Amino acid sequence: MRIDLVTLVVAEYDPAIMFFTEVLGFELVEDKPSLTNDGRPKRWVVVRPPGGGTGLLLARADGERQEAVVGDQAAGRVGFFLQVDDFDATYRRMVEAKVEFVKPPRTEPYGRVAVFRDLAGNLWDLLGSA
Repeated sequence: MRIDLVTLVVAEYDPAIMFFTEVLGFELVEDKPSLTNDGRPKRWVVVRPPGGGTGLLLARADGERQEAVVGDQAAGRVGFFLQVDDFDATYRRMVEAKVEFVKPPRTEPYGRVAVFRDLAGNLWDLLGSA
């Protein structure tokens, strides 16, 4: 058993796809036309880190309630954790791509960590070995 997808509510599909693929280096796995439960058009967009693992279903906000959570899906807490093999290289690449880091790198008992915001403002931990 494994968790295959986690939904991330986004304002728009294309900027989210660009952020996750071009800035974070995820792979675009699916981008297909679909329909909402009441028949309106939407897209089924899935991105995954290279090599697989749990993917993100990028779901465009539909209505005021969903729009309200864009950028605050974990109520201001770090809600997503990106484990990388080469922390320093990934951190440098993300800084060069103008990713906003809200906490600089530090060493914790579980490894190196730095907190960053995604394009909507959700907080993520960038994690790597110490």
